[in-house]
Amino acid sequence: MSTEDRALALVLGHDLPRPGELAALFRELPPVAPARLTGLWRGGVFDPEDRMARLLARLRWYGKRFTDPEDVDPLVCRTDDGGLYTYDGMGSARLREVVYEGVPSAAMVYDGRPIIDHFRLVADDVLMGAMDAKGEASVLYFHLTREPEEP
Repeated sequence: MSTEDRALALVLGHDLPRPGELAALFRELPPVAPARLTGLWRGGVFDPEDRMARLLARLRWYGKRFTDPEDVDPLVCRTDDGGLYTYDGMGSARLREVVYEGVPSAAMVYDGRPIIDHFRLVADDVLMGAMDAKGEASVLYFHLTREPEEP
């Protein structure tokens, strides 16, 4: 099974990751250019018990919106009635190409927080992310799936 196929199986929930597997998969996935991220992306986490994942669940995190490289909504959340809104508590962000573990790829850099979300390509409309937050003992691995554009 290819790295991309294994990552996609985990994104789709067909299996649970083995210890250390997410970091290894992330390192092996190909980079993605920032220009490919434009649009609304639905997010998910691989480990719902992670401290940051529990925080995202409390916020009812839906995903991320990349309008252009300078205009990113890092936390798009759900309202009580199912609508979407931008959670402003973490501020805004921007896209850059950043070298992470030796690979230049798209990354979302928070404007006012010491957090960088690094992205790698799983499939045309599926990304794997690694949230690197200063002061956190571990990296939060997550996934994003592009939503179809509204007509």
